[in-house]
Amino acid sequence: MTSKFRQSFKVVDKALLRWFPGHMGKGMKQMQQKLKSVDCIIEVHDARIPLSGRNPDFKYSISGLKPHILVLNKMDLADLNYKQEVEEKIMREQKISKIIYTNCKNSLCPGVKQIMPTALSLIKGSNRYNRSENIDSRIMVIGVPNVGKSSLINSIRNTILGKKSAAPVGAVAGITRAVQHQIKVSHDPLVYVLDTPGVVSPTIKNVETGLKLALCATLQDHLVGEEIIADYLLYWFNKNNHFDYVSYLNCDEPTDDIRIVLAKAAIHRKSSIKYLNFDGSYIYRPDMQGMARNFLNAFRTGVFGKVLLDNDLL
Repeated sequence: MTSKFRQSFKVVDKALLRWFPGHMGKGMKQMQQKLKSVDCIIEVHDARIPLSGRNPDFKYSISGLKPHILVLNKMDLADLNYKQEVEEKIMREQKISKIIYTNCKNSLCPGVKQIMPTALSLIKGSNRYNRSENIDSRIMVIGVPNVGKSSLINSIRNTILGKKSAAPVGAVAGITRAVQHQIKVSHDPLVYVLDTPGVVSPTIKNVETGLKLALCATLQDHLVGEEIIADYLLYWFNKNNHFDYVSYLNCDEPTDDIRIVLAKAAIHRKSSIKYLNFDGSYIYRPDMQGMARNFLNAFRTGVFGKVLLDNDLL
């Protein structure tokens, strides 16, 4: 069945590969300056794209010789059948001390409870260099935008201290725009965490990596275009024989044409936009952008089930 679908995804505008706002460059410099004052790095990433889109600059510019924990968040949306393969590939190719899966929206998540003991154990077994005399431990949380860094800090703080949120969170990429002041997450032992802005690589290595990041909302939709992201989602579903979208979008059968898909869905849901015609009358056209947004939101909230967008990289 896949033979009738596209075997590769092409976009005309490659500008999204150069998306690197000024606050991200500033954030990377701030992180490097703070590095001497931290004992451990926690990198948060989306479990649906455990291999794609992680900023390679972190490995060379930020983590260095510090213990480095990779937290794969949003595990409730990810296909964990590939969990062992993912972990083996990451541990084989990169210097990661530990991989932990979490769902920060679940206050009882075992992974969240595992993070602090793991970090403290790694810090205890490491050479703290210029911080060996300090009684407190400091942890810096890093990652690309909108993967749950601030949510993770708040979950840890709430779990240990029973305190309310201290780091701002939001559903849109780029809420945290600078390295924050230290946030206390534990009294005994004394532990502080630094929240940092999401930083993507200055040059995303290929279009598909950029679109995976966009699909998981780590890039703001308007920077890429909702219809382009929706088209990539359609391409990925067809390529992987996931056809649940057919009934959701009221299609007759699987198709490779995003315009047909969005138009049929909009007509079925009576979702239209009113335009003024040249003769003064009004015409109604299907709200394609609105349906693209609806399609993306359905994916991002798990309507189509759990996925691993990086299955092709395994």
